[in-house]
Amino acid sequence: MAVQDYFSQTYTEARKKFLDSAKNRGLNVQRACHPDRVGPDAEMLSIDSALYSPENAESLLVFTSGTHGVEGFCGSGCQVGMLNDREIFDYLGERKVALLLIHAVNPYGFSHLRRVNEDNVDLNRNSVDFEAMADNNPGYCELDPLLLPATWPPTDSDNAALMGYIQTRGEQVFRDIMTKGQYRIADGMFYGGKSTCWSTHEVRAILSRYTSSGYKRLAWVDIHTGLGTYGHGEKIFMSKDALELQRALSFWGADVKPIFEPGSISSDTDGPLMNVAYDAYPELEKTTLALEFGTLEPLQVMQALRADHWLHRHPEISAEQSAQIKRRLKDAFYCDSDEWKGLVYGQTRVLALQSITGLARS
Repeated sequence: MAVQDYFSQTYTEARKKFLDSAKNRGLNVQRACHPDRVGPDAEMLSIDSALYSPENAESLLVFTSGTHGVEGFCGSGCQVGMLNDREIFDYLGERKVALLLIHAVNPYGFSHLRRVNEDNVDLNRNSVDFEAMADNNPGYCELDPLLLPATWPPTDSDNAALMGYIQTRGEQVFRDIMTKGQYRIADGMFYGGKSTCWSTHEVRAILSRYTSSGYKRLAWVDIHTGLGTYGHGEKIFMSKDALELQRALSFWGADVKPIFEPGSISSDTDGPLMNVAYDAYPELEKTTLALEFGTLEPLQVMQALRADHWLHRHPEISAEQSAQIKRRLKDAFYCDSDEWKGLVYGQTRVLALQSITGLARS
């Protein structure tokens, strides 16, 4: 397959390519079917996982895709690319490192072109103590009507009100309040939910099934899109463990960016999905990373995301406007060009090889 052929136009096509590639690699795929949701063509939605584990492997490398639904077009393509990459599997075998690919963590968002899940929950805000987070980020309540006005596109007065907020508070405060995660407004942006979602439960169950095989070390890379320079993958480190940061730097290089330090393209967030590894597997040595690929200009991405959430509040709008909003959201998180696909798979491949090397020498 050519690199551009690793990528797909729909969730269904992406899943088929993943399954076919895993089968061709001789891997068994486990399927976790969504209990009560289907895709736009009534297709069954699921999280699929495939494991390659050479004999006597002591380390496990995990790549996840589609935590943020529509971002799965990129992550799925990279996973299909790895499955078709003989050199990666030769290297895994030589270094005695296992590879677990978890495909479409948020199949609902992937198939229906949303970044959030079926309950409007951002899965990277869902691994928290919900009672403790109930009153977190109170500033979002003031910001919500400015982000999601009564009509779309926003009126001139709507835009002026939002710009006034940003000028008064500053861009960094605006970004932090908007994206940190909020637990009060269920149809708002970056909503973390009231309880653990199906996808979060399933990822934990999948990891439990495989980590019980006696691995001593775990490296986990979660693929994302939408922030940063076009085609560039920023290596975002989210743990506050100093020893883990040193491992991450040794695995992936000096350009690893701690999310809580100045210069990161992402704000520090509550409840990322990778928290499940820290909560459930204290005995494993863990090294985690979010790999974030840039797409469009930040304002275009933010506008597309705001429009999608506005649509969620206003399902009564015309089919034409709805389709336009969906199309722009997909474009904001997936650049359908051969150049971009080559850039993102090339960097993912390098990072996979770096991860195998790092795990083998730990």
